[in-house]
Amino acid sequence: MDSNQLTPPRLILGSTTTIWNVDISRYQAPSHQFYADPSLREFTYSLMANTSLLKGLFFDVFGTVVEWRNCVASSLREAAERALRDPKKTLSLALRARATAMSSNDWQELVEEWRASYGQFTRKFDPSQTFISIDEHHFDSIQKLLHQYDLKGLFTEDEQWELVFSWHRLEPWPDSVKGLELLNRRFRTCTLSNGNISLLRDLQRHGSLPFTDIVSAQHFEAYKPSPQVYTGAAKRFGLDPCNCAMVAAHLYDLKAAKALGFATIYVERNDENLTPQEIAQAKEQYVDEWVDGATDGLIEVARRLGIQEEPDLASTCSVGSDLDSV
Repeated sequence: MDSNQLTPPRLILGSTTTIWNVDISRYQAPSHQFYADPSLREFTYSLMANTSLLKGLFFDVFGTVVEWRNCVASSLREAAERALRDPKKTLSLALRARATAMSSNDWQELVEEWRASYGQFTRKFDPSQTFISIDEHHFDSIQKLLHQYDLKGLFTEDEQWELVFSWHRLEPWPDSVKGLELLNRRFRTCTLSNGNISLLRDLQRHGSLPFTDIVSAQHFEAYKPSPQVYTGAAKRFGLDPCNCAMVAAHLYDLKAAKALGFATIYVERNDENLTPQEIAQAKEQYVDEWVDGATDGLIEVARRLGIQEEPDLASTCSVGSDLDSV
């Protein structure tokens, strides 16, 4: 039989019974059992039972590992309050009135638009053009939004850069640090974010995030969902896609990674609203593990991959001491 006529192998997820046709011709990987045998029709891969095949976990960061909505909105609101109190600033009555009238919901709306502009920028970015970092984009975008909201002149240029750097000080979700610590017992844990390198390193320091490695789309001068970001990340560590899993709270990210042979883990987070149809399609077609919002996020990811939390010895000792004193 002509090997070119063979149907692509099916990736069967034992933990979810999902079947996904993987077009392996889209990624030219080194020889590996997943690719070497042209007669291979079905490849059984269970995230629960065969974690020895999984070597690297790549994480989206914004929204998946850290919370951005409340963090950035609070930073903008507090910056505006400082600007209004600053006796050195000469603000027009109209500007002062407009800034004073901005409610918490208004600042939240501005932040949502700021984030939306990021999404549009990364999806439309042409890798053949000169690379523009996310910090640079955020600066250009906030200038336009301040003008749009009639807030131009409220902040100096340096203060606008401070607004940009609020994205460097996002807080981890409550489960992120512990979840990464658990996952580090068995896997390489690596960022794979559109955020620039300095931004990711600042987030790691600020949130004490124990990633084993930092990788940014900037390393490949492209942005997710460009294939070269995912394949570049795998190659950077000498891994085949079938040895990698993408962990994200965004379906577009997982869909792109799955098309290149990655395993995929969806972590449901607050305000990442999806329709029932989107959820059903994702589970059927390209999400291997679905971690819903009722669980402990990355801690639950560790459990799904066979890593259990150790008992809290301090609590055990404390309970024992209390019993002894009774």
